[in-house]
Amino acid sequence: MENRWAETHTDPLDACAYGSRLLGREPDLVLHGGGNTSVKAVVTDLTGRRVDVLHVKGSGWDLADIERAGFAPLRLERLRELLTVPSLPDDRMMNELRCALLDAGAPDPSVETLLHAVLPHPAVLHTHADAVITLTNLREPLVEEVFGDRVVVVPYVMPGFALAKKCAELFPRHAGERTIGVVLMNHGLFTFGEDTEEAYARHVELVSAAEAHLARHRPTRAPAAPLPRVDPRDLAALRRRIAEAAGHPVIVTRHTDPATAAFVARSDLADLAGRGPATPDHVIRTKRVPLVGRDVEGYAAEYRRYFERHARPGLTMLDPAPRVVLDPELGMLTVGRRARDADIARDIYSHTIDVLERAEELGGYRALPPRDLFEMEYWELEQAKLRLAGPPAEFTGEVALVTGAASGIGRACADALRARGASVIGLDLTPTGSRTDYLGLRVDVTDTAAVRAAVERGVERFGGVDVLVASAGVFPGNTPIAELDPDTWRRTMAVNADSTAVLFRTAHPFLELAPRGGRVVVIASKNAPAPGPGAAAYSASKAAVTQLARVAALEWAADGIRVNAVHPDAVFDTGLWTEEVLAQRAAHYGLDVEAYKRRNLLGAEITSAAVGRMVAEMCSDTFACTTGAQVPVDGGNERVV
Repeated sequence: MENRWAETHTDPLDACAYGSRLLGREPDLVLHGGGNTSVKAVVTDLTGRRVDVLHVKGSGWDLADIERAGFAPLRLERLRELLTVPSLPDDRMMNELRCALLDAGAPDPSVETLLHAVLPHPAVLHTHADAVITLTNLREPLVEEVFGDRVVVVPYVMPGFALAKKCAELFPRHAGERTIGVVLMNHGLFTFGEDTEEAYARHVELVSAAEAHLARHRPTRAPAAPLPRVDPRDLAALRRRIAEAAGHPVIVTRHTDPATAAFVARSDLADLAGRGPATPDHVIRTKRVPLVGRDVEGYAAEYRRYFERHARPGLTMLDPAPRVVLDPELGMLTVGRRARDADIARDIYSHTIDVLERAEELGGYRALPPRDLFEMEYWELEQAKLRLAGPPAEFTGEVALVTGAASGIGRACADALRARGASVIGLDLTPTGSRTDYLGLRVDVTDTAAVRAAVERGVERFGGVDVLVASAGVFPGNTPIAELDPDTWRRTMAVNADSTAVLFRTAHPFLELAPRGGRVVVIASKNAPAPGPGAAAYSASKAAVTQLARVAALEWAADGIRVNAVHPDAVFDTGLWTEEVLAQRAAHYGLDVEAYKRRNLLGAEITSAAVGRMVAEMCSDTFACTTGAQVPVDGGNERVV
């Protein structure tokens, strides 16, 4: 581990925040909200009294980007008083911690707060370092062999009050002059110092010692053949079965990197992966074990038996679906309610693979017993977080494919669907970039092969397609039929109608497998029911795609897919309408621009966002009994009404 400390801080809390960020940006130490840090200081309260304070990482903050506001300030004297009581349920402990805050607006203190208070050093840092956890998760742990008397070793105890009490008992008894850290078995590493820079340097020292030992026993990983291409329909079908087990739609992401390919090719895969996670904290994201193979129903049945064996009265079983799937052909699939959750499961299990393989090479990997892992998975504090989270957004776990997604109506549709929880695959000629819940692909929708490849990439990223929004389109400009260029006609029909037919054919197998039923919305136009002069190619293409949607509604109803169309009109915030064109059209009608924009029965200005909201609503349960409909979004047009 490289010592990256490069700044000087005179304020202890600033130094703690800086050191925390250094740790949080090392994925081998901290993943997704893990770890916690603290610094003790003396502050002057409102009355002028000097108060000993523990500033500890607050819940909900990530070490990678924590600032001063992410630390909860608590009265240290009160924390040490709490450690004198014989027992304290964790929910009561968290209440007591909030009562000890100096700032009522501060975040909830870390569940490890009392352990930070136990250690008699000003600065304390805690991570789940992969190298250290590997040493602890062995049939014959190597912690004392590697670290000697530089650490105090604490056997595994559930985080919270019980762990703090155990450390309060063991640390004074075993700490010596050379002690610079505490190793919590199956949990992680604490280091401390007179300031955060010293605590950080000691963290580097101990992690580096563990890494050096592991480097001398690097696993002999034989190169694996690249994983085969799989039929994306198989991924979508597996996703549907996982969603059925979970009781709600899920995102499923496929991973085929060389390390994963080598791991899933192991002859002992089921045995090694079935022993449990590297640290119990991970069970919240990955469950106790992955599914090896594709028997989702068998996995769910075994999870129910696991719950029944360990449950105590009053517990409600979490969904029994896997969060990680390992398969010799598929590689690794990770599962989550949102794309972010699936990505977190990927990050955690990728690190778990390294721990498993190294530990097995060193003499045999060993995880905690199922009972201990169950207690973490059903920990009251985690249950409380789930209750406080509230219901997910309506389209959480679902995937929408939107064409023309880079601008105008297409972009508004993508934004509206994402705002309601969907992950989106956006296709457009213009690059749109990608984010956690958005996969932007540069695609010409008239290129059949490119569309097929894009859909397959989207399925590998998110697991399937639940919603299809056909928005890509062109308006070739006003041209009388007598002057119509044949190439312009063919190009307009190709983009506005032909490409949608290809898209329908490509997407249908995935829409058919959508856990809540497939939904399709076609962005047509007012020109379909009420064409205008000079727009023959545009009007004819939009009429064609409207008719295509009607036929699809007839054919696909038996597959649980509903197909509807919207007819926008006079949507002036799209790329079709420049200020110059707007001014010309307004002058043609003898109106100013603002009056021209509201030239409809309701006097409403029609925006892309309004169309996007309508499209999202048509994909919701509000329209569950509607297919084959054509809905105007035009403020009321006399020729349509």
